Amino acid sequence: MKWHWTRKALKILVIATVAITVITVVVMTLWNWLIPPLFRGPALTFWQTLGLLVLAKILGKVLFRGRPGPPPWAWRRRMMERWDQMTPEEREEFRQGLKTRSGRFDPPESQR
Repeated sequence: MKWHWTRKALKILVIATVAITVITVVVMTLWNWLIPPLFRGPALTFWQTLGLLVLAKILGKVLFRGRPGPPPWAWRRRMMERWDQMTPEEREEFRQGLKTRSGRFDPPESQR
């Protein structure tokens, strides 16, 4: 069983290394093809390009942490809290309100 996890970890490591290498070479090629002729910028080596990608990733996480506000699943927690505070009559009224708004909440004909 231990050998299985070692093989899996090694496989993931190889795939990640190949992916990072390919991405770095693609970015380096595009940079060296566009930037020096257009803006008289420097040509980059493989390691400079890799460092630039790491820097961009770090700055992207620091500057752009995602959209502000609650997480997208927070509505479910709020709804469950509201549901817990409802009486059985209020719950049934809520269900009836859902049924009148959209037919997709109705049970199938065989279950009625």
